[in-house]
This record gives sequence, C-alpha cells and structure tokens, in this order.
Amino acid sequence: MRDKIQRVLRNTEEIITEHELKDLLEKRETTTYVGYEPSGKIHLGHLLTVNKLIDLQEVGFKVIILLADVHAYLNEKGSFEEIEKVAEMNREVFIALGLDERKARFVLGSTYQFERDYVINLLKLARLTTLNRAKRSMDEVSRRKTDPLISQMVYPLMQAMDIAYLGVDLAVGGIDQRKIHMLARENLPRIGYKAPVCLHTPILLGLDGEKMSSSKGNFISVDDSEGDVNKKIKRAFCPLGEIENNPVLQMFRYHIFPRYEHITLERDDKFGGDVVYDSYSLLEEDYHLGKIHPMDLKINAAKYINELIEPARRRLKRGVSD
Repeated sequence: MRDKIQRVLRNTEEIITEHELKDLLEKRETTTYVGYEPSGKIHLGHLLTVNKLIDLQEVGFKVIILLADVHAYLNEKGSFEEIEKVAEMNREVFIALGLDERKARFVLGSTYQFERDYVINLLKLARLTTLNRAKRSMDEVSRRKTDPLISQMVYPLMQAMDIAYLGVDLAVGGIDQRKIHMLARENLPRIGYKAPVCLHTPILLGLDGEKMSSSKGNFISVDDSEGDVNKKIKRAFCPLGEIENNPVLQMFRYHIFPRYEHITLERDDKFGGDVVYDSYSLLEEDYHLGKIHPMDLKINAAKYINELIEPARRRLKRGVSD
C-alpha cells in the first residue's frame, strides 16, 4: 500500500486528503480524471499530468480524459468546429505520449454536457455558489482576469459537475485548479454527490525561469523539431549549482526520471565522463555541488526530452499530411 501511495504522490503539490486516498486504493475499482481544454499547443505542462495519469494507471485507477470542448468555447478558445478538430488531435497526442489507451477513456464534453439532468444539476450548483466564489475559482485559469464574462462563472460549476457526472473518485489537475476543486468538494455533497479526492500537480516554469506563457513562447511543445528543442534548452535559464527555479532540472524531475529507471548523463572524458543516476535526488545533489556543468545538464535534458516527445511529434506530422 505504501508503495502505491508514494507512486500516486510523487511529483505532486498536494493531496486532499491522503486518508481519503488510502481508502480509494483499498477499493477494487476507482476512477480518476483530468480535463483538458482542446486549444493551443500540447507542451511539457501537459506531459506532467500525462505522467501522473500513467502513475495512476499503474496503481489500478481507471482513467478518464475529458476533452473539454464546451469549457474551451466558454474560455474563448475558438468555435466548436475548430475546437473539435483540436480535440481529436489532442487525443492522438496524449496516447502517443504514453497513456495506455486500453486503460483510458476519452470523453468529449459536449457529448453529455447538454443533457437535461446535467443542466438541472448545474443550475442547482449555481443556486449554491456566490458570484464572488465563482470568480475567485476562475482567477488562475481564465483568459480575462479583468472585466470577466458571465461564461467564466459557468466554467467552474461545469467542472464540478463533470466530476460528479463522470463518477470521478480522484480529480487531478494543476495547483491552479485548486479553488475549483474545493468548490466541488464543498458543494457536490449538497446536491447528492460524493466529494472527490483532489490531487494537484505543480505549475512548471518557462524556459526563461519565469511563468510559462504562450505569448513569450518560453516552453517546449510536442511539435517542436529536434533542432528547436536543442536550441531552446541550450538557451534555457540554468545557473550553475542553483536548484530553485531551474527549469532544466525540472525537466529531469517531472518528465525524465518518471519514465526511465536510470538516466545516463553523457559527458566528454575530460569533464569526468558519463555518469549514471537512478534517482533525481542524486542528480540534483551533484548539480548543487557543482559536479555537473549547466551545458552538460542541458545537452542531456534535450536528448531525453526529444526521445519522450518523438512519438507525439511523428503523430502530429502524420496529422498534418493526412
């Protein structure tokens, strides 16, 4: 049991609550989910939650991936026709990134979110939720922080209702989803549904050490070429010996070590030769002590990241040519 708990909790920000998680792991059938807005590029931030879903598949959870087309529409991410095309490609990419499609169920939000029972329960939640509470829940994920639209108030209520409607035991999302999940935990029992256990992953830094932003382009997407990945990581913020706010070390911690039993840091013999690590903590310690040069760290990060995203990159190329 302890091994399962550690697998679920590795590389996460928080669990609400660990006691409830233990209860779930003792059951024969449990369901977890992540909701993704089908919009923009799939990047390493998505890979973080995909890695977590793989962990959850390994410990026995049934996985649901919600391709939240209605949410994307409410959040001004395009027309339904545009969003639906992106959603189908997102499905293919998530599978290419390592999800076992035999253990995963992909659901398009619009296939059930207009049903009568769903809408009635959504209205029940609306009667329990203040405008301020709904706005605060959306502050971290909304496109409009000033002059918000009414559609943004509907968004968190739908996300709570999705958890109930899909029969989710464990809701997974970035820490920016916390307020929405807390709204769900508080109000779903008031309309006859169970409160979900909530697991939150960290928000990753951009390559420049600042907040990841599409406007800055400070991220790696799965359609970046091998050469582009190499160039981006070579320019990334990575101070010698610094652990905090180091996006290159984050790649090893959140993307590379979860997928490899051990990694080989390849170096020229004159700089110490190759080193094999079987845990992130040992790599971090050596970097902190100055035993690893930033450029060696970057070159090897690029090698592994390219390996991880290559299947998705190939799938996207086929999609473009189809």
